Amino acid sequence: MTILLFVMLGIFIFMMFRRNKKTQQQQATLQSQFAPGVEVMTSFGLYGRIVSIDDEDNKVVLELSPGNLATVHRQAVTKIVEPAADEAHAVPDDASSLTAEEPGNAPAAIETPDETLKRLNDEGKKDI
Repeated sequence: MTILLFVMLGIFIFMMFRRNKKTQQQQATLQSQFAPGVEVMTSFGLYGRIVSIDDEDNKVVLELSPGNLATVHRQAVTKIVEPAADEAHAVPDDASSLTAEEPGNAPAAIETPDETLKRLNDEGKKDI
């Protein structure tokens, strides 16, 4: 019985060291990709662009918005933010796209005011 206990303890310790090793490898891979101009996220949720990296002091200067800089520890940067792929949707300068018909949709029938009134009255009678 004690042999089984020691085997289980050994497996537990082995798995713990293995997980720590994987985490360290992932962190090293991530930090090797750091360079000025890369969009990143910190462990506390701030998004910014790397301005400079100080390897000696383990500091990274992030530009959070134009003119606003923050200095954080290098290990606080936990994720590289990839640009969104669907940024192709541009907002037009006018409202022409709001009235344009989408391809594939059949155009709606144009009703006269009398037909609209009759349709609305008929819909109200369905509930009775």
